Amino acid sequence: MDLRSLQRPLKEQYRADPSSSRIKLSARGNQTGLPISCSVDIGRAVYEAQAHSGVGGAGTAACSGDLLLGALAACAQITCQMVATAMGIPTKSIEVLVEGDLDLRGTLGIARDVPVGFELIRTCFEIDAPEATAEQLAALREKTEQYCVVMQTLTRPPGIELEWSSSGARSASEAAS
Repeated sequence: MDLRSLQRPLKEQYRADPSSSRIKLSARGNQTGLPISCSVDIGRAVYEAQAHSGVGGAGTAACSGDLLLGALAACAQITCQMVATAMGIPTKSIEVLVEGDLDLRGTLGIARDVPVGFELIRTCFEIDAPEATAEQLAALREKTEQYCVVMQTLTRPPGIELEWSSSGARSASEAAS
């Protein structure tokens, strides 16, 4: 695959019209029959998600932590593959393993001193590239880490805006009558 030829018109378009490079991705969670599961629609696919078995979920579908780690693994994998291809670095295989550590006492609210969420995320790149030079592998690492969107988002978190809306909410005095 000639990645440079594929990306050339896109880069030219974005240079000529920077506003055309701005996109918005979205995901929508929807309630299912149980409070421990939901569906997640990303526009091109719908995934089932569940609470982790360690907090009462069934353990038969991905939990939100799995989806987060999966997003990092997918982004790191694809970014590394694309960078290697674009730079002409000869690889036999590229594999990315992502693991995360969290303490469920924080999630369950039973230990206030334990943070909610991942305490550490490890990303391991396993590159089989016997013909690549040390310089090529160093450049592959640098560019992959630089251009991996999910990795950059996690290491330099964006601001998050929260909005809540509700319909049919009644005041306490209305509910009592």
